[in-house]
Amino acid sequence: MEGQFSEKVALVTGAASGIGRATAVAFAKAGARIVVADIEPDGGEVTVDLITELGGTAQFVRADVSKSDDVERCVQFAVDQFGRLDFAFNNAGIEGLQAPVADCTEENWDRVIAINLKSVFLCMKAEIPAMLKAGGGSIVNCASVAGLVGFGGIPAYTASKHGIVGLTKNAALDYATAGIRVNAVCPGVIETAMIDRFTGGNADAHAAMTSMEPMGRLGRPEEVADAVIWLCSDASSFVTGIALPVDGAFVAR
Repeated sequence: MEGQFSEKVALVTGAASGIGRATAVAFAKAGARIVVADIEPDGGEVTVDLITELGGTAQFVRADVSKSDDVERCVQFAVDQFGRLDFAFNNAGIEGLQAPVADCTEENWDRVIAINLKSVFLCMKAEIPAMLKAGGGSIVNCASVAGLVGFGGIPAYTASKHGIVGLTKNAALDYATAGIRVNAVCPGVIETAMIDRFTGGNADAHAAMTSMEPMGRLGRPEEVADAVIWLCSDASSFVTGIALPVDGAFVAR
């Protein structure tokens, strides 16, 4: 798919590492110009450097995606710098603290919902008008297998990801005739820093996470990125409103 997004512009949130970084790089390989958004400037600049080394074009914007002003600034930056916005991968998120429902604190709940779910609403609220001005576009929201099935011990995270799936379907219906497609990807257990935090670097815990995957291995960030690129491409032109598992059959059991 190299070159297919020439002259197009993509915004990727949570692009300082993991799935976000891999997707920003994949967009660049496909020819798009990238706005790399994250709250972590060091990692964001590394992503920009990786894209630049590939001959691509990217600029970093520091943003707390739970704040509307920051989100609006990211979208306006894309329009000011590159003249348009065609694609968005709303990926920023956190896992929050692990605890069963009765032990989940209100503070943890509010923080996870704000960063994971409210941010997707704020992002689409800002992105859609810009895409309408550009004549259409494609939005992909990052949910999770925890947005398709229950996942014990992380109630706020699970609720936030289920919310993303519902919000994605709603937006897809709202803009189905307006030239904007809205989909979600639902990664399974992917080899990222989030999984490292879950396992605490413990080999047995890592093996337990791996055993959850029917394919017998963890997914790679690049495999999720490939799905995002497909959902933004003309190859998926009649696909909107879906929650696509990229999960090695995790939810097939």
